Amino acid sequence: MQKNERTEKKHDLSLENRKILKATGVVDVESFDETKIFAMLESKAFSIEGKNLKIANFSAETGDLKVEGEIDSVTYSDALSRKAGIFARIFR
Repeated sequence: MQKNERTEKKHDLSLENRKILKATGVVDVESFDETKIFAMLESKAFSIEGKNLKIANFSAETGDLKVEGEIDSVTYSDALSRKAGIFARIFR
């Protein structure tokens, strides 16, 4: 590995019966409502979609996130935040 390469922080996801999602390595929760939660990892982002979603616990210090509700999907995306993505689309 080269000196200037960053090593990505480890993260884990666990899903229990599509009702409880636990994630580690979460840096920030950018937005959330009852149908979608958008969270940031160190170099990636992910969204959780479903129904009646709520954040049961989030600690930026430890990076732990717990989501409860009816979880339909979890999707990873590039590291651009949702806010940056909006500006990137406007200024293309």
